[in-house]
Amino acid sequence: MSADPIVLPESPISTSAPSALLSAIRGRWRHDMLFRLGVVLVVTIFLAAVLAPLIAPFDPRRGDLANSYLAPPSGHFLLGADGQGRDVLSRVLYGARISLLVGVISQSVAVGLGVVLGLLAGYYRRGIDLIVMRFADVTLAFPSLLLLIAVAAALRPSLTLTFVVIGVVGWAGVARLVRSQALVLGQSEYVLAARALGARDFSIIFRHLLPNVAGIVIVTATLGVAGAIMAEAALSFLGLGAQPPTPSWGAMVAEGRVLIRVAPWVSVAPGLAVGIAVLGFNLMGDGLREALDPLSRTGRQ
Repeated sequence: MSADPIVLPESPISTSAPSALLSAIRGRWRHDMLFRLGVVLVVTIFLAAVLAPLIAPFDPRRGDLANSYLAPPSGHFLLGADGQGRDVLSRVLYGARISLLVGVISQSVAVGLGVVLGLLAGYYRRGIDLIVMRFADVTLAFPSLLLLIAVAAALRPSLTLTFVVIGVVGWAGVARLVRSQALVLGQSEYVLAARALGARDFSIIFRHLLPNVAGIVIVTATLGVAGAIMAEAALSFLGLGAQPPTPSWGAMVAEGRVLIRVAPWVSVAPGLAVGIAVLGFNLMGDGLREALDPLSRTGRQ
């Protein structure tokens, strides 16, 4: 008689998982009005950023001091003009590009570092776990904004530096979250069986552990974009982010703060843009967390 083939316990993430997650997200879309609002706001900001060259009525860097200095909102300048005669609406539209770039690129850096280091720490434990988590503790010991300001002030302010600094500062929270998941998943039956049959560590980490933390990483990254947009606005407000004449929401608020009594539209418009962007990503992130968290879905059934 031939021996029965060995059947490994299956990972929670199967080939049907993507369709299951999409189904969960569609269900959330149908039943969660706030999730729909968040998606609509994010899509609107994304389209505004992509289509800025087509829909912006004026050049965001060129003004006319003689004819449009602090011009109030009107049919010609829908959101008014700033202290250099530049159209505020055009600068807000182009500023969306900067904010989205900072959010996406910085979170890509944070998620890339955090996921790799978190998986290694949670899987190998001991020495690697000790080293990674102590670095994470040191990073988290300082308030994020103060650490961002300190690093940005020590180097030459630029948009590229903003991408890297926000991403590097944000890796620690992602790493701790992924590590906690990897510690639990590392003792699962399918991981123990794969290890017993001689599967390599690389295969176990990226074939079994990584797919099972993907949902929580997506949620964390979505919420992290909102934090990155706020961080970029704060750095630009202090003059440590995007440098003039690059349109940035934070820099626009800073330029308009001294004009708040005579021309409030200069700072109110970019301030509202920051608030809408952060609100949209937070609402969308909360909805994704409810849709992609198996425990929360089970609790509602």
